Amino acid sequence: MSATVLAPEVPPPLVLEPTDQAPGLARRFLAERFAEWGVEDDYVGRVVVCELVTNSYLHGAGQIVVRVFRDERDGRPVVEVWDAGEGRPEIQPENCADVSGRGLLLMAELVHDWGVRPLNEGGKVTWAKLH
Repeated sequence: MSATVLAPEVPPPLVLEPTDQAPGLARRFLAERFAEWGVEDDYVGRVVVCELVTNSYLHGAGQIVVRVFRDERDGRPVVEVWDAGEGRPEIQPENCADVSGRGLLLMAELVHDWGVRPLNEGGKVTWAKLH
């Protein structure tokens, strides 16, 4: 008799059009996942998903795909944001005269870890693991 190994259940992703509505929809999506898990404090998660989706909307290409799941190794929440753009998000040097460009730096200070990986079909996934 053979044993069947099942992959961990991952909630379905949220697929967004690249519009100014995307960050708000992503925040609501994350809040719903956290509520399902019984996590009351979703503030950092909402900040993180908003920053990553906003970057995809402003600097990426194509539809934006958002996944929120728990890392099976340590249980920490992970936020992934996919888009078809080839550019990679990078933390910019701080410049007090700039009116934008601080979001990724702020996000990096709030999370356990984050990064970017290319997709085989083009584009990228920007991810952040929360505390």
